[in-house]
Amino acid sequence: MEISPWSLPFNLLFTSMLIVVVLAADPYSKALLSLKSQIIDGSNSLDDWKVPPGETPSGKVHACSWSGVKCNKNSTIVVGLNLGMKNLAGELLGNQLSVFTQLVELNVSQNAFSGELPVEIFNLSKLTTLDISGNNFSGRFPNGITGLKKLVVLDALSNSFSGPLPVEVTELESLKVLNLAGSYFDGEIPSSYGSFKSLEYLHLAGNSLTGKIPPELGKLKTVTHMEIGYNFYEGSIPWELSNMTELQYLDIAGANLSGSIPKQLCNLYKLESLFLFRNQLMGSIPWEFSQMVSLINLDLSDNLISGPIPESFGELKKLKLLSLMFNEMNGTVPDTIAELPSMETLFIWNNFFTGSLPENLGRHSRLRWLDVSNNSFVGSIPPGVCAGGDIPLNFSHLHGIRYIDLSGNRFTGGIPADISKALKLQYFSVSNNPELGGTIPWKTWSLPFLQNFSASFCNISGNLPPFRSCKSLVVVELQKNTISGSIPNSISNCQSLEIINLARNHLSDHIPKELASLLSLGVVDLSHNDFRGSIPAEFAKSSSLVLLNVSFNDISGTIPSHELLQSMGSSAYTGNPKLCGAPLQSCSTAIDGKKLRLILLISAGVVILIAATVSLLIHLRKGSKGQWKMNSFIGLPQFTANDVLRSFNATDSKEELPPFSGAFCKAVLPTGITVLVKKLEWEPKRVKIASEFITQLGNSRHMNLIRLLGFCYNNQLTYLLYDCLPNGNLAEKLRMQRDWGMKCRIIIGIAKGLCFLHHDCNPAIPHGDLKSSNVMFDDNFEPRLADFGFKHLIQLIKGTVPATSSRLGTGEFNDAIKDELYKDIYNFGELILEILTNGKVIKGGASIQSKPKDVVLRELYDENEAGSTNSLQEDEMKQVVDVALLCTKSRAVDRPSIEDALKLLSGLKANGK
Repeated sequence: MEISPWSLPFNLLFTSMLIVVVLAADPYSKALLSLKSQIIDGSNSLDDWKVPPGETPSGKVHACSWSGVKCNKNSTIVVGLNLGMKNLAGELLGNQLSVFTQLVELNVSQNAFSGELPVEIFNLSKLTTLDISGNNFSGRFPNGITGLKKLVVLDALSNSFSGPLPVEVTELESLKVLNLAGSYFDGEIPSSYGSFKSLEYLHLAGNSLTGKIPPELGKLKTVTHMEIGYNFYEGSIPWELSNMTELQYLDIAGANLSGSIPKQLCNLYKLESLFLFRNQLMGSIPWEFSQMVSLINLDLSDNLISGPIPESFGELKKLKLLSLMFNEMNGTVPDTIAELPSMETLFIWNNFFTGSLPENLGRHSRLRWLDVSNNSFVGSIPPGVCAGGDIPLNFSHLHGIRYIDLSGNRFTGGIPADISKALKLQYFSVSNNPELGGTIPWKTWSLPFLQNFSASFCNISGNLPPFRSCKSLVVVELQKNTISGSIPNSISNCQSLEIINLARNHLSDHIPKELASLLSLGVVDLSHNDFRGSIPAEFAKSSSLVLLNVSFNDISGTIPSHELLQSMGSSAYTGNPKLCGAPLQSCSTAIDGKKLRLILLISAGVVILIAATVSLLIHLRKGSKGQWKMNSFIGLPQFTANDVLRSFNATDSKEELPPFSGAFCKAVLPTGITVLVKKLEWEPKRVKIASEFITQLGNSRHMNLIRLLGFCYNNQLTYLLYDCLPNGNLAEKLRMQRDWGMKCRIIIGIAKGLCFLHHDCNPAIPHGDLKSSNVMFDDNFEPRLADFGFKHLIQLIKGTVPATSSRLGTGEFNDAIKDELYKDIYNFGELILEILTNGKVIKGGASIQSKPKDVVLRELYDENEAGSTNSLQEDEMKQVVDVALLCTKSRAVDRPSIEDALKLLSGLKANGK
């Protein structure tokens, strides 16, 4: 058959004409095809949006069969458009929307649309749901939304809108859900936001809102869920919020709030969750809170709250989470807390609590997470702390508990004998309880999930129990006790063991070859015991061994001639007179007694330093999986993302993390290292710039800065891992009287850390939040600045950061960075006053400038007991006050650089120590 050369073009022309005819009768499909042509479809999600050739008009809409398009029963009208999570990008121009007059639902969420939101959307008068969340719409929120009279849901979460919050939304009488969180809205919350008629859900968190929280919000009688935290308010919590009688969830965390907590909030009888953490709230917790009988979660952590835990909290029978950590609370823990039947999480660490823990703690509850460290508790661990969740630790009923940290207290009475009944226990630490005593319970190592067992410096005696079924055990720390006997050969069962520290005990007999044969073993410290015999040659075959320390025992014979063992250095073997071979003297050479004593003296101090340093080099073997990534910084263990996630009892998802409601918590990595963790949310578009700045922070190392160890992240979350310092922060210590030398040392240490950030980092790093609670103390009580650069990091994540800074003194700073550096200096001046007054004067910059200098000095002399007999102290105090006066000058340009301030302090006796 012969084919005409004109047939193909004719067929194409005919088909095209037919499609045009079809679309002329089908404006919906035409509009959607126009929309498709204007946007970027990176995953071909709209590939089925096409009109098949050959079909004739039928009165029906072709688009009704396309993905994301919803029509009426007759397929004649488009009533819904769901383009959520289709990897679409570009700008929505809005010129195609006019035909969708019957549209009820429009969803373009979780894409990458940018530019301004098209105002044509507001002509869709039948719309009840508008979801534009998870995009990058920018500019001011457009006017005209009052055209959507039937709108019930407006979800604009996580975009880049700026300018004031839209006021017109208050005229939408049917609106039930308003979500404007996670953009860059600024200014105050309009008082008219208290006039919504039907609103049930209000979310404004994570913007740049300022001013006071309007008391008019208390008029929202229908709202059940309100999140307005993570902004930059001023003032206190308005008591009028207590009029929101339907409220079930209230979150105003991280919002710069001050003042006391209104007792009137007790009127919120239906409230189930109250999150006020990471503010500057003061005063005591109102006892009236016991009237909120529906309360399930209460987090008031990281504030300046003082006073005791109200005895009346025993009425909160539904309470599952109580977090009061990082405050200034005192008194004893009420017995009524132990009677709460639903309690699962109790975090009260870093306070000033005293006395003993309630005897029934855990016995009548489902306690799973307990941290009472860094307080001044005394007495014995409660026998039932893990009993239903039972210290009175009674582990018989604590089948679900996984994490226990009671370190750094003064507990007595020994480790409860029934610890083996806490079958899900992973981490147990009672270290630094010097009066604890007792022995290690016989079946401890048989706990199937136990990874970390730390009980150093606890005056524990007796023998080591047999190591049966210890397959999960990774870290054993029992140094500085009085344990005797030998290491059981059954330690061969501990195939996951990486760190074992038995230093400074009374252990004897031979070092078992079974220990030396463990494949994962990285750190072994058996120093200062009574071991005898030879060093097992099996240690030389290890591929993971980093540190072996057998110094100061009665070991004899020759050190196995292997490069690995010889690389440990002589300090690892010294104190064994019968031991020879490299790196000690050759076995053919006698060691002079005087020379031996000299070696011992030189090596004794070195060995502990090496042990501590090398233990930080241990890293786990498994790599990260999935979308999580891990960046560790120089000289630190190369933790993987899975290491960090496992420390939260998780694998690959944030939903599986423990119930930390705040952005700050402690975690224990599989190597046994305890770290402080800050959790931040970010968007994929912010990951690169924010991670670059985090890397700058991680590489900023100084003896007066807390170390950022690394960060674990994906496209939605990042966890910053910091050193966990053992001695609390300056805010906790200010009320303790300190001698003048210690105060000088603290002031100079703060100045040195700040000087490094301003003058030695390039670009310079403003601290951004210099205050007493951000000055931590290390093992030697050397001050270290925490949270430096964190404010700048938040700005980067939000996209509100000023231009990049440069070195001080080059003239290249922009005004915003200059202001932040000057604020640091002002805050340093106020911090000096806080230290000199033992915490009695906080933010005293203005007051010191308004008083005569001689009056200020006289008051400070009295406070620091500096009399005429100590003229040196008076002179130095005058010198320090002069620096404080200069740093708190009202005009920023009149303040010295921190480098100059440090020079003015250089004559103090504590300088350089």
